[in-house]
Amino acid sequence: MAKPVDPTKENRRERPNRLLVDDSTNDDNSVVALSQQKMDDLHLFRGDTVLLKGKKRRETICIVLADDNCSNERILMNRVVRNNLRVRSGDIVSIQACSDAKYGKRIQVLPIDDTVEGMTGNLFEVYLKPYFLEAYRPVKKGDIFIVRAAMRAVEFKVIETDPSPYCIVAPDTFIHCEGDPIKREEEEASLNEIGYDDIGGVRKQLALIKEMVELPLRHPQLFKTIGVKPPRGTLLYGPPGT
Repeated sequence: MAKPVDPTKENRRERPNRLLVDDSTNDDNSVVALSQQKMDDLHLFRGDTVLLKGKKRRETICIVLADDNCSNERILMNRVVRNNLRVRSGDIVSIQACSDAKYGKRIQVLPIDDTVEGMTGNLFEVYLKPYFLEAYRPVKKGDIFIVRAAMRAVEFKVIETDPSPYCIVAPDTFIHCEGDPIKREEEEASLNEIGYDDIGGVRKQLALIKEMVELPLRHPQLFKTIGVKPPRGTLLYGPPGT
C-alpha cells in the first residue's frame, strides 16, 4: 500500500525557499539561520540581507547566517522575528535574497508604552545607540524589536524608514525617537486584524471577491475608462460554517 503524500513536503521540494520555522538559540532580532547546504542551494552567503514572508502578507528583513545544528528544511528565528511575521514554530515561511536593501538616511522608532513606564534617562543613549552602533541592522517599517540594557527590556516599533519600506541602519543613519510611546492596546489590536490569509481552501473564491469588490472600490476610474459598470453586489452561498 502506497504511503500518503505529505503535500507540505512536496510543496517545499518544488519551492526550496519555503522552510519550516524553528526556534533559535540566538536571541538577535536581526538574524535568522539556515543550514550551510540550504544557503548554498539558495545562493546565499553569510551576512546576506534576506526578505522573509510569513502570514497575513507580513514581511520582514534580516541577516542570514549558517548554523550547523539547523536541518535543511528549517529556518531558525527568535520570537521577535516570528511575531513580526505572524508565525509560530512549525509554520512555513519563504526566504529570498534582498539585494535592493539600501543604507538608510533616517528611521523613526518609538517605544511601546508599558515597557518604558516609570523610566527616566535617555532612550537613545542607553538603548538605541548601543543596539545599532556599527551593527548594520536591517529594519522594516511596522516591525517590533526588543533592546535589553540597564537590567530592562524595551520594545520599540519602527514607524518610518527612508528609504521605505526597509533599509539598513548604517553609522550615518539618523535615528529619530522623539514622540509619545505607542499604546500596547493599539499595537495588539493591529496584531489581531483578520485578513485573507486567515481563510484557507477558497483561493479561487477569494480571487473573485477581490476582483468584484476590491477592484471597483480601489480603481473606479478603470471601469469608467472601459465603460463597464462594476458589480453592485455579491452573493455568497455554501454549507453552514463556510
